[in-house]
Amino acid sequence: VAALQDEKNSLMSENEIINDRLEQLDDSLDDPNTVVAKKYFHAQLQLEQLQEENFRLEAAKDDYRVHCEDLEKQLIELQHRNNELTSLAEESR
Repeated sequence: VAALQDEKNSLMSENEIINDRLEQLDDSLDDPNTVVAKKYFHAQLQLEQLQEENFRLEAAKDDYRVHCEDLEKQLIELQHRNNELTSLAEESR
């Protein structure tokens, strides 16, 4: 029982130390002058910029997909027209 109580006390003190370190890290993120906070905010800004860039690229991709589909339809129509004209030319000969 004594050994278990010692282990429990040890784990509780270790838990307190870890919680204190966690609070310090949380406080350092709130203070904009710390290196960690600056890196965090810089990373957050980069993330937002990349998300905006990704959104812009997705929209451009969708636009190109629609344009490509239109061009494919035109190609099919032109191929049919070419076949018609080719057959008419052969008949004329």
